[in-house]
Amino acid sequence: MSLGKSPLARGLAVSIGLLLLAACSTAPGPKKTAETAAPGAPEQLILTAIDYDRLPGWRSDALAQALPALKRSCDRLTQLPPGQPIGLDGRGGLAGDWLGPCGAMRSLDQGDLEAVRDYFETWFQPFLAANGSRADGLFTGYFEAELRGSRRRGGRYQTPLYMRPANLPVDSTQVYFSRAEIEAGALRGKVGELLWVDDPVDAHILHIQGSGRVVMDDGSIVQVGYNGSNGRKFVGLSRILLDHGKIAPGDTTMQTVRAWLKAHPGEAPALMAENPRYVFFRILDGDGPVGAAGVPLTPGRSLAVDPHFVPLGVPLWLDSSDPDGRPLRRLMVAQDSGAAIKGPVRGDVYWGAGEAAFDKAGRMKSPGTYYLLLPRERSGPVALRKAPGRPVS
Repeated sequence: MSLGKSPLARGLAVSIGLLLLAACSTAPGPKKTAETAAPGAPEQLILTAIDYDRLPGWRSDALAQALPALKRSCDRLTQLPPGQPIGLDGRGGLAGDWLGPCGAMRSLDQGDLEAVRDYFETWFQPFLAANGSRADGLFTGYFEAELRGSRRRGGRYQTPLYMRPANLPVDSTQVYFSRAEIEAGALRGKVGELLWVDDPVDAHILHIQGSGRVVMDDGSIVQVGYNGSNGRKFVGLSRILLDHGKIAPGDTTMQTVRAWLKAHPGEAPALMAENPRYVFFRILDGDGPVGAAGVPLTPGRSLAVDPHFVPLGVPLWLDSSDPDGRPLRRLMVAQDSGAAIKGPVRGDVYWGAGEAAFDKAGRMKSPGTYYLLLPRERSGPVALRKAPGRPVS
């Protein structure tokens, strides 16, 4: 996946592992999933109504932990004109269909687990999502990069995060200076430095992610986000290191790539410069990174999806595995999108910020399924079918 323009404040929702592996034909491929269906097969979202007792693990999740994310989506959905379709062709109904379930959530006792579960079962109908006849898909992870920085250059703070050049529109496809040229000083004295950070490798990963937070030398935290690029093609760091024989074909995780680059500071700058794409930043207001749905993301509960198939803002039930192979069965909310997140059954779990999130995001690449939870009273042209007489799990 290559970094590009997105409604997301940090640029786009990035499956960081896939970004590092971009163009890596030698990397292990995913299992056969809906995403890897036969070439030429049409992509089609099929929704099959099922009962809650067929949702794997439904009674085991702490559903209330997803309510803050859903509330943020509700705040957006209920501000739309009542007749506005939600999602492509109104797959999520009309905005007015969300007034009931979103209003009922305001009086919900979030400490009452059974009341929270009854709320979802009363107001939402679950639907198994499938790509044609295939319900299995691929689920990866992403995170918010965290760096240490200063507003002034000095000491350990030697790597700039540049503001966007005044003559370069944020949506521009203009080909600008390459990363190698910029890092050699092409913008020095011509474009303002937003901040200075202490690690060029982590700065490069921030360019891949598109946004992150910077812990400043005075203890404050500054959120920075994508504000345009130099229009160059993205080249994955794994691809670069593989081409130079620095890492083995079967060891292309984000952790391996970052560790190698940090352990070889004499070689790392020239190798990273082979990725010509360069990102410009701006300071963000608000609580954390904002997803494509226009709301701040919630760690462990926000999911990036393909909005061509899944309406942004809707809750869904995820049945997959975490990076350690343990069941990952929880309520999520579709609140982001990304260039590598394509297809009817495809998701990217937002794990949050910091090293723990970095570790989970870099290792997650799991098969799984999900189920959309849509208002029971819903308008719009949505083709659905009834569940077969056998369990879906």
